[in-house]
Amino acid sequence: MAFRAVHAEWGTVFAHLPDLGCGQVWETVWKARPAAPLTCPECLHPVHAKISYSGLRFFAHAPRPPHCEIALQGESEAHHLLKLELAGAARDAGAHAELEVRSADGSWRADVLAADPAGTWRMALEAQLSPITADHITARTERMLANDVTSCWFSDRPRPPWLGTVPSLRLAATDAGLVVAEGLVKFTGGSWSAVPQVPVTDFLRWAFTGRVEQHTPRCPLDYPQRQLARVWTAPSYVAAEDTHLVEVRRREQERERLLAEQRAKATKRRAEIDASNAVSRAEALELAAEAEEQVRLAPSGPAEVSHHVLRMNRGVRRAIAYLAREFGIAAEIGWSSSDPRWAGGTPLIAEDGTPVAVVDPVPFLVKGEAFRLLAGMLLLFATPADMKRFDRTTRNARKPRVPVDGWKMKHTDPEPPAPPDAASTANTKARARRPADRPCPRPADAG
Repeated sequence: MAFRAVHAEWGTVFAHLPDLGCGQVWETVWKARPAAPLTCPECLHPVHAKISYSGLRFFAHAPRPPHCEIALQGESEAHHLLKLELAGAARDAGAHAELEVRSADGSWRADVLAADPAGTWRMALEAQLSPITADHITARTERMLANDVTSCWFSDRPRPPWLGTVPSLRLAATDAGLVVAEGLVKFTGGSWSAVPQVPVTDFLRWAFTGRVEQHTPRCPLDYPQRQLARVWTAPSYVAAEDTHLVEVRRREQERERLLAEQRAKATKRRAEIDASNAVSRAEALELAAEAEEQVRLAPSGPAEVSHHVLRMNRGVRRAIAYLAREFGIAAEIGWSSSDPRWAGGTPLIAEDGTPVAVVDPVPFLVKGEAFRLLAGMLLLFATPADMKRFDRTTRNARKPRVPVDGWKMKHTDPEPPAPPDAASTANTKARARRPADRPCPRPADAG
């Protein structure tokens, strides 16, 4: 089915035009006797003028045509009607329009080729109703563009999957004719939104005169259809998106600057706090060491009894062994274990008399001088559960008492023994099944 043919005398004739484009009427080629001398512009095979059941006029190849792309197209009547609509809209928009125009090198064919009467531009208007892949439609678009022919693809199907892959629009039929239903957008409020439906003739007039252009949106499309990689819009909306993005970037840079200032202030404040804490902790540790020395030099009394009682505590012995094993510190129980600054815990003292750790302090007693002293010391607990319980209790108290850098805590719970390997297990079972040794029987007496 084609709309264009070549008459031996009149040249190119068009079935969709009232005067065939040459000042003749349809009856001069339809059912004429003898048959009108019409040939296909592609393969030069004879063609005949025909009318479809719906009244559509077209040209059809005579029997046994050669290999001809037009003859093999098998286009539907809906496709031809859409081409006619596009051609009529292009002419109404002020362009010169021809149907089924083939490139000089044969690399592409335009359903409708719209051109400026002055010859400054050409645009192919493609009616695409049958399925096509995005790669195929992109390749066809690029072949046209290589010949300085822009294109726009049209479909009236509900959701063409290739929409937005190439310059394209979705159309809809109304009582007033074809209108643009999707692909024409405007920029408002930081996002793209659909414009009211406009007649396809108006869109083509805008596209031919540069009032709308192709654009790849950088902001989201805020409308019910879907996100499109390419849309049609006015240059003023592209400029509005540029301005919006510049403002967004400026706000982001301002936010980053403010955050950097806040981080710098926080870092400086933290350094000041750390320095102040280091001083107060050093003072607390020095006072604790002095108190330990005073108790050590005092006459033996209740502290000595307490000292020997605490040496029997299993958790304390494990803590001393832990310090020796992990840190190489030889420690012993402090004589000032009853000092409230240890928060009910057991102090462990190095050989030089300096406190190095506190075993199992009581969280509710961590306050005042005890908090300042324990905040910079290693706290040892028998099990991970005891350690977590201390941290949770100090944090969830009515007045939480937790250092800004957290507690320095370890547990002395020994690692579980490694499971025996398969070989040793097998040997153990084998030994269990082995019968007990028995004395060898004495040999029978000779003779």
